[in-house]
Amino acid sequence: MTTTHDAVEQAAVDQSAPATAPLTTSPTAADSGASASASFRSTSQYSGDGAGSDTARVDALARALLGAVHQVISDHEVTYPEFQAAKKWLMDVGEGGEWPLFLDVFVEHAVEEVAARKQTGTVGTILGPYYLPDQVQLTTPATLPARPDEAGTPLAFRGQVTDTTGAPVPGAVLDIWQADEQGYYSGFAPDIPAGNLRGVVTADDQGHFEITTIQPAPYQVPTDGPTGALISAAGWHPWRPAHLHLLVSAPGYRTVTTQLYFAGGEYLDSDVAEAVKPELVLDPTDVGDGSREVTYNFVLERN
Repeated sequence: MTTTHDAVEQAAVDQSAPATAPLTTSPTAADSGASASASFRSTSQYSGDGAGSDTARVDALARALLGAVHQVISDHEVTYPEFQAAKKWLMDVGEGGEWPLFLDVFVEHAVEEVAARKQTGTVGTILGPYYLPDQVQLTTPATLPARPDEAGTPLAFRGQVTDTTGAPVPGAVLDIWQADEQGYYSGFAPDIPAGNLRGVVTADDQGHFEITTIQPAPYQVPTDGPTGALISAAGWHPWRPAHLHLLVSAPGYRTVTTQLYFAGGEYLDSDVAEAVKPELVLDPTDVGDGSREVTYNFVLERN
């Protein structure tokens, strides 16, 4: 009889290779996990400092979380071998530096949905684990840093940043990052130059921006570590649809954290991170020279 422990252990060994063409050296879950952990720790904006200062709040959340775990154990009659397998898996996730990956893929969307209840302006979604701060500063019209032979369909991405009244937001900043045509992110995969397809773009005095880049590919959550072992053991797929990541900000306004997807793309209806929203799906136009263009406007709400 195959136990949950057996399934998770075997899944860690039997992960299939990514469907996209491999790099010279393939990225690993360990490399991605270490980079995601280091990025999270270095980004004070997302450190959560002070979140645990309310003892009553910590007490309520901790009791609710533990109560939910206890209820799952009771409802599903979790066995000791399954409990021990879960304990080992939790240890493996921590040792592999995969907590940012696991939480951002499987939990962040629920936190974002709660935050969205009190927000107006452009619809947001998850940050994800692949953000890196302090990227090259650019002014519109801008071209994201790329390799001389960067593969992919050229994409002109333009629009305007306004406030909720429709007034332009001068000098709004768009921090943008994305995967390449193989679905890999710079800073998280070998053989990709630092800062590739990443940039911080300042809009003009009317909030207009134009960014030249390439259309990204879907990407696979790393499958050779404990997160991948869980995905395989549960029979899930590990893919996210192609998307552009953005942090759109300006002094005095709430920063919008969002992702923009592409109409007709794979995995829009089965995103492993459950982060796709209809308002965030782009429909680029073919220009005729092999490139594409799309317009998307952002609306910021005041703090």
